[in-house]
Amino acid sequence: MQDPNTLKARIKAMMVENLMLQVTAEEIGDTQPLFGPESIGLDSVDALQLVVALDKNFGLKIPDPAAAKLILQNVTTIADAVQKHCEAT
Repeated sequence: MQDPNTLKARIKAMMVENLMLQVTAEEIGDTQPLFGPESIGLDSVDALQLVVALDKNFGLKIPDPAAAKLILQNVTTIADAVQKHCEAT
């Protein structure tokens, strides 16, 4: 069981590294949308890279677009999904 804040920091760092974002991990808000208006500006290619990175780094498999839409809303929703996955395995 990971500390939620540590987990969120790891997810943000992974996002900055994998998606070559023009922001630092510290600039990404936990509940800031990843896509759409007021977001950090990710697109569908970023979403795909994020799914691959989550699988590689945390073993979290996102089975379909509906699941991705729920999980990839913001850092908090990703952290919750990673946490649940870790508890289930």
